[in-house]
Amino acid sequence: MCGITGMVWTGETPPLDPGILRRMTDALVHRGPDDAGYYFSGLSGREWNGVAPVEVAAEPGAAFGFRRLSIIDLSTGHQPLANEDRTLWIVFNGEIYNYRELQAGLISRGHRFRTHSDTETIIHLYEELGDGCVDLLRGMFAFAIWDESRQRLLLARDRLGKKPLVYRHEPGRLMFASELKSLLAVPGVPREVDPPALLEYLTYQYVPHPRSILRGFAKLPPAHRAVWQAGRLEVERYWSPGFERGGKKPVDSEADSDRPPVPRTRAEARRQLRSTLEEAVQLRLRSDVPLGAFLSGGVDSTIIAGLMQQLSSRPVQTFSIGFPVKSFDERAYARLAATHLGTDHHELEVEPQALDILPHLIWHYDEPFADSSAIPTLYLSQLTRRNVTVALSGDGGDELFAGYDRYRAVGLGQWYDRLPGPLQWMVSNRLWQAIPASTRQKSKRRRLKRLLSALRYTPTRRYLKWISIFDDERLPGLLSDELQETLRQEDPARFLLQHYLECPNRDFVTRTTCADLLTYLPCDILNKVDIASMACSLEVRAPFLDQRVVELAASLPLSWKMRGSRGKQILLETFSDLVPQAIQNRPKMGFGIPLDVWFRGVLRPLVEETLLDSRSLSRGWFRPGAIEQLVREHLDNRWDHSYRLWSLLVFELWQRHFVDSTAAPVPPEGRPLRPVA
Repeated sequence: MCGITGMVWTGETPPLDPGILRRMTDALVHRGPDDAGYYFSGLSGREWNGVAPVEVAAEPGAAFGFRRLSIIDLSTGHQPLANEDRTLWIVFNGEIYNYRELQAGLISRGHRFRTHSDTETIIHLYEELGDGCVDLLRGMFAFAIWDESRQRLLLARDRLGKKPLVYRHEPGRLMFASELKSLLAVPGVPREVDPPALLEYLTYQYVPHPRSILRGFAKLPPAHRAVWQAGRLEVERYWSPGFERGGKKPVDSEADSDRPPVPRTRAEARRQLRSTLEEAVQLRLRSDVPLGAFLSGGVDSTIIAGLMQQLSSRPVQTFSIGFPVKSFDERAYARLAATHLGTDHHELEVEPQALDILPHLIWHYDEPFADSSAIPTLYLSQLTRRNVTVALSGDGGDELFAGYDRYRAVGLGQWYDRLPGPLQWMVSNRLWQAIPASTRQKSKRRRLKRLLSALRYTPTRRYLKWISIFDDERLPGLLSDELQETLRQEDPARFLLQHYLECPNRDFVTRTTCADLLTYLPCDILNKVDIASMACSLEVRAPFLDQRVVELAASLPLSWKMRGSRGKQILLETFSDLVPQAIQNRPKMGFGIPLDVWFRGVLRPLVEETLLDSRSLSRGWFRPGAIEQLVREHLDNRWDHSYRLWSLLVFELWQRHFVDSTAAPVPPEGRPLRPVA
């Protein structure tokens, strides 16, 4: 697990200055505190020590920088790494879990290995298969391969988007990195907020791929690879999860030849799910450093921790986070799961002053990122890193097995769509308006009112309205005239709606889980966990997101996943031995924080002093009166705008750190989340 950065250029542009490469690499030190490495193609295939001066030829070439967190092959896994004749060079972030099996096959075909690392496996696969090397990789990854003889760069990102890769393509050069802050270390790179990206952020609470919040920067989407050669960049998709296999469309036997067979019976599905997920966990126990697991007390994390414990000879270390506000505290369930499984459990309570970590959050996330659960995720990662270097998580279980409460709402929406017109009008226009508003963040009344108010929309727009921070009714009133014009040209809904086309022949709930798997999961959940964990130099592995588990889950019918309004039925049937009955029957809580309470209490000054400050109100993005109204309605307990205010607060603080200054971004003062080299 590491941080990678670099640049390629044609002979028409100057080569990268070695000092700049050093600064680009140093910006990623938290991702790799154990080692650093550099490569310049202009040095006749030699590495640079990062200290001594170097002369780089003014000709086409490449430069790579690397920071390492040592997990596998601690003694010889140094990067950048080359093939035998040093014509291919790679920098790699992630883990390839099936590297031993791939390595054995490569050795049998005559390849010679100098290390025991998964990184070297990729470069030998590239020698055999070219760009098709990604098809055989099981793991999480983002990597760059420089083909010296062809003056060609290959970039690739894993199937579900667990590892990030950002880039900027300019005439004559392309730069890439694990994090945006690394690219901002390049002098002269512009920092202009991209208005369409800002609209998407206000809608989703994150900036979706392929956009970045800054104009001219982009994210390589999950399951995509990109090739740069002679100044041209081509991006293509190499994998899809296979939801269509469970629909009515005939299966493409050639495309599906490497996927697990579609189970014919529920019993067969349970057997296949047990063996597939168990093998995915077993692969992710490969490590030369201590491992543990996140344990929230929910179904998914309990199953993963349980499988780990069954495969381990000693108690697995598990970790959870909690709050003094009861409706947000899952620690009792986590303790119950830990006792049932026999793990060595650790926990931490987060108080409101946890927002002292806010400067670290803004720094590490690079872009405005308004999922407030990033705060407890940072603290959970910090707690876990005190004891282990690798943790397994239950991420992906909700999207794959219909676990979110909002999928029940989607099902209710389908029921509503079958009602006669007059009844539809009564429910969507009369009933929801008669329900009194609630200012409690997790109020059932508030959720019901939100559900009913969106029923009059089409199913896809209805779902977007349910998950939006600023929906299509609130967003226009917030925006300045300039952003209003952008909104008329750019529909933020497009990102979500296009992913509903992935499996048009499935039921609408399944289509929604597919859309979430391709949007919300990589852009929010996995991004949150990757940034928070790497801020603490912790590696997090997600067995549910092994492509074999994903492809199996995608092929299953909804009736096996949901019974009535309850999801994850086949998971509970398959792993009932691991999940205590109280956890099987508990309502889903989610990993949120009590923002509404904090904003009206000890954090009230933070809201007022930041959002109502003249510096914020004069930027020209929003109507000052709209901001003032949101703040006052919330602080006076007339409405719960906590998520909206949080998104605006994060955006303002992000601008102060990354846009207002043209200098290279610097980390916040004070002790880092984990001491680094």
